[in-house]
Amino acid sequence: MLTDGRLHYGSRGEQLKTFDVRDGFGLKLAQRAGLKVGILSGRASAALRVRADELKLDALLMDRSDKRPAFAEFLATYQTTPERVAYIGDDLLDLPVLLRCGLAFAPADAAPEVRERVHRVLSRAGGQGVAREMCEVVLCARGAWDSLIAPFLAIE
Repeated sequence: MLTDGRLHYGSRGEQLKTFDVRDGFGLKLAQRAGLKVGILSGRASAALRVRADELKLDALLMDRSDKRPAFAEFLATYQTTPERVAYIGDDLLDLPVLLRCGLAFAPADAAPEVRERVHRVLSRAGGQGVAREMCEVVLCARGAWDSLIAPFLAIE
């Protein structure tokens, strides 16, 4: 949910995407807390690859319109179970993962069928800080948020 789902093309047909810096920082905070962070996208995108590399994400699975096998691949690679995964999705293609994972989130602008089936609908829309919001919810629930933000609150 790092983008708003809209497609923008440059003059040579290249795909352009806009990312919210708050989302990236939220993902980095999750990594600092020891969580594995990845992206599972139905489309391939050079811009998404650049952003994932920039953030040094643990996993990037693109061009996966059938997200079931991609999710299984992620679980096998990281030797984990669906119950230990938090996932955010906004459309019907995400439902096979959302229905299996331990903690399912949707942005405020997700398809109604998705919003009806997740554990929590977040207040932000896709591409507008919703990944950061999800990270905060997870990190607060794990009791890690206060220690992660403490260095930013310190007065010298």
